[in-house]
Amino acid sequence: MIIKVLGPGCANCKNLERVTREAVAELGVQATIEKVEDYPTIVGYGVMSTPGLVIDERLVLSGRVPRAAEVRELIATAGAGTTR
Repeated sequence: MIIKVLGPGCANCKNLERVTREAVAELGVQATIEKVEDYPTIVGYGVMSTPGLVIDERLVLSGRVPRAAEVRELIATAGAGTTR
């Protein structure tokens, strides 16, 4: 699983990265977490408001920092191969 945190490095982007890393650790899943700060790449995912979260090349969240429970659910759902 490849997870990308999209954003320029603002406080919300850092919080999303932190929450995502915590969720991956709590779930015990194998995942690579990448930070994407390049604006053209971020916009290419359809994100108009950062931060954004991409799991296996699918945008699952943008414009806010979710609670840890929501990130765990998004990761678990993506890992199960289902769509939400």
